[in-house]
Amino acid sequence: MLQVDIQKELVFYFFSLQVDIVPSQGEISVGESKFFLCQVAGDAKDKDISWFSPNGEKLTPNQQRISVVWNDDSSSTLTIYNANIDDAGIYKCVVTGEDGSESEATVNVKIFQKLMFKNAPTPQEFREGEDAVIVCDVVSSLPPTIIWKHKGRDVILKKDVRFIVLSNNYLQIRGIKKTDEGTYRCEGRILARGEINFKDIQVIVNVPPTVQARQSIVNATANLGQSVTLICDAEGFPEPTMSWTKDGEQIENEEDDKYVFSDDSSELTIRKVDKNDEAEYVCIAENKAGEQDASIHLKVFAKPKITYVENQTAMELEEQVTLTCEASGDPIPSITWRTSTRNISSEEKTLDGHMVVRSHARVSSLTLKSIQYTDAGEYICTASNTIGQDSQSMYLEVQYAPKLQGPVAVYTWEGNQVNITCEVFAYPSATISWFRDGQLLPSSNYSNIKIYNTPSASYLEVTPDSENDFGNYNCTAVNRIGQESLEFILVQADTPSSPSIDQVEPYSSTAQVQFDEPEATGGVPILKYKAEWRAVGEEVWHFKWYDAKEANMEGIVTIVGLKPETTYAVRLAALNGKGLGEISTASEFKTQPVREPSAPKLEGQMGEDGNSIKVNLIKQDDGGSPIRHYLVKYRALSSEWKPEIRLPSGSDHVMLKSLDWNAEYEVYVVAENQQGKSKAAHFVFRTSAQPTAIPANGSPTSGLSTGAIVGILIVIFVLLLVVVDITCYFLNKCGLLMCIAVNLCGKAGPGAKGKDMEEGKAAFSLCPGPGGLASEPSQFPHLETPKGPVEAKSESQETETKPAPAEVKTVPNDATQTKENESKA
Repeated sequence: MLQVDIQKELVFYFFSLQVDIVPSQGEISVGESKFFLCQVAGDAKDKDISWFSPNGEKLTPNQQRISVVWNDDSSSTLTIYNANIDDAGIYKCVVTGEDGSESEATVNVKIFQKLMFKNAPTPQEFREGEDAVIVCDVVSSLPPTIIWKHKGRDVILKKDVRFIVLSNNYLQIRGIKKTDEGTYRCEGRILARGEINFKDIQVIVNVPPTVQARQSIVNATANLGQSVTLICDAEGFPEPTMSWTKDGEQIENEEDDKYVFSDDSSELTIRKVDKNDEAEYVCIAENKAGEQDASIHLKVFAKPKITYVENQTAMELEEQVTLTCEASGDPIPSITWRTSTRNISSEEKTLDGHMVVRSHARVSSLTLKSIQYTDAGEYICTASNTIGQDSQSMYLEVQYAPKLQGPVAVYTWEGNQVNITCEVFAYPSATISWFRDGQLLPSSNYSNIKIYNTPSASYLEVTPDSENDFGNYNCTAVNRIGQESLEFILVQADTPSSPSIDQVEPYSSTAQVQFDEPEATGGVPILKYKAEWRAVGEEVWHFKWYDAKEANMEGIVTIVGLKPETTYAVRLAALNGKGLGEISTASEFKTQPVREPSAPKLEGQMGEDGNSIKVNLIKQDDGGSPIRHYLVKYRALSSEWKPEIRLPSGSDHVMLKSLDWNAEYEVYVVAENQQGKSKAAHFVFRTSAQPTAIPANGSPTSGLSTGAIVGILIVIFVLLLVVVDITCYFLNKCGLLMCIAVNLCGKAGPGAKGKDMEEGKAAFSLCPGPGGLASEPSQFPHLETPKGPVEAKSESQETETKPAPAEVKTVPNDATQTKENESKA
């Protein structure tokens, strides 16, 4: 019997209804909506699913704000719309089976008031200088903590005593300034919920207007139908409005448009000024913060006016011509003269009496004597008084016979095209003709001649075919005043004479030859120099061409590839367009013995970033022995030296980066060969001033954050380690996987790895670099050096055939050493 009861209980348990509410709990802020799903598990049919409110009242379907919807036989949805505080409590979902059995589930719904801003208007306006109180009322279920921020910083951290947070959480700014204007953030926080909300309030500081007259006294011209403008410059915020008074009476726009105001009324224009307009004018600037005024006194006078000028025409060498200028004005104006290039004083008179100025009352005259063609041009008459000035131009036209200019002697050679230039100055314009032996050019006898004319010159293009084309050419210009001729000579160019060698400065493997340019260039520029040299006793001359412009700058050419302690002969020749000139007398010199090299020549080129520099190393004499390397050290003045840098012999520059801003640096470079070190080459430079940082315009959410980038780099590094470890396991039977296999599985991989470890050899190897030397890691991360061998081979090493790679050992300081280096030590 007991067994039967137990079986019934088990059957009841397995067939009873199971009720769940999703989500199992709910938290809603006031005004938000949320739904809850009641789900029933079990096979019972004709189930009834009901929802009950926290006060035990059964909720009916399809209510407006708290809605219950029967989804199907096994679920029902409770939806709370626009929740308020009264909706909080425990809601119950009850499921009644066909047999009357009930199952239920509950959900605790909590309603809270989110942090909101009740009274925080924006913008809020204040008058500059007053104590401003920025209003911000915050409401929430729990008392919030209020923080005020300006420009991203807590205002309290500014340590400005003018900023005070009042007991009601309003922000007070004592004696507010225009610079305090901007966006202030009222930020509320509730620690218990981790809730935060903020309101940005625009604070506007109104500034009382200030007004200043552009001119306190204004002079105006009367009875000339002119206008005068009175200007006041006003500042303030908001922008002040302007009004004007005359002798205390308000000025209004009149029908006759006597007074005209600008759009902002800062300018008052008085039209057709007369004597009655003379008065005191006041401009008044006004805005919501206050008002201010400024006075302008208008004085009405007569401005000067040029009433008579007249252009003049004269012939060159004419006895004299007079220019006259008359003017009116009150006070009586003074009259001055000037040209486009010079001023002429009122009492000017040159020693030869060429210019004479005379003035009387309102008339002034300028007399020019013995007229020259250079007197032609613009003459400006200016009348001035205390009110203003007026200027008028007049023109003196000087007619003269043509005048010709140009290089008389022109050099060329057969087959080389050349222009003979005949510059012409004439008024009126002249007609230009070319003649050869009295025959007008061009002609059928001179087919190799062309003529090109411009307003100021004529060009005779000649391509000599033979010696007959050299000689005299005549340029003749004619106008109605007269004519002028100029003879040009076309001279056959010759090859240059020989340069003269002044001195030879020999070194071990190079020599500098100082020379003087040829006395005769042959009439055309020298293009190149040819240097020839040979050892005494040899027959073959070695040679090299040098650009004439570069060689002439210092008067030096350098010959290279010489042998130490050897006597040489050197000679020079110059080349122009005609050909190679005479060769100079040979000068003998003896190179120096093998020695230390000469210091390299240094040239600097600043980087675009302003704090880096490329120092070019220009190799000089190597002392007869190949340069092994360059040693570079540098520092900012009054600072410690940076670690010495060793550059390969093939390097032609060193890059210095990440230097201090606006600092003076010095660089020392030494070249070293087997004989020793050269003297130090010295170079000084200054870095640029640090540029102003420009903030990025991108949004704060654009791109990857620093943490994301670091994470990606860590993942890549771990993956590389795993790949390397797997490779070591399968190829060399070593690594972390190998260690796990041996210790956990008892498997020892075949191979020489264990043997190497027993013998104490390094568990890694370094690949030898060029020349069998191991490549060293760079000790100078801020320096870029050209690619090349770490150390140049000596002559004895170059004669060896295929040396074996150097063995690399590991030492405690992680430096790499070679057997070769050990033997040298």
